[in-house]
Amino acid sequence: MSERKHAGIGRVLIAVYAVLAMAATGRSFVQIVQRFDEAPLAYSLSAVAAVVYLLATVALAMRADAWRRVALAAVCFELVGVLVVGTLSLVAPELFAHDTVWSRFGMGYLFIPAVLPFLGLWWLRASRERVAA
Repeated sequence: MSERKHAGIGRVLIAVYAVLAMAATGRSFVQIVQRFDEAPLAYSLSAVAAVVYLLATVALAMRADAWRRVALAAVCFELVGVLVVGTLSLVAPELFAHDTVWSRFGMGYLFIPAVLPFLGLWWLRASRERVAA
């Protein structure tokens, strides 16, 4: 894969993370300010997702090895979060009075939260191999 093409894929991935970070931040802010008492667990999880997406966005944009480790941790946390919350929201819906970003594997966000961590992990690995080569 050429460096130019790979850089383009990386930029698109970072842009998607940034958009999701803004969407999750806005959603969680409104939910917490207006209706926190209705679903504190769900709204807190939306806020956690927003922080994770923001951290992943910044870390993926940086080139230093330390930031790659932060990106890996954020993307892995995101993957676990979307899998756990997605599964629980289906098998124990009473836990989630209202949806989170990760509910039903991100169905409210066109399942992007379910796909994005896999793409992030792939890109981290692919870009590491390119640097090592």
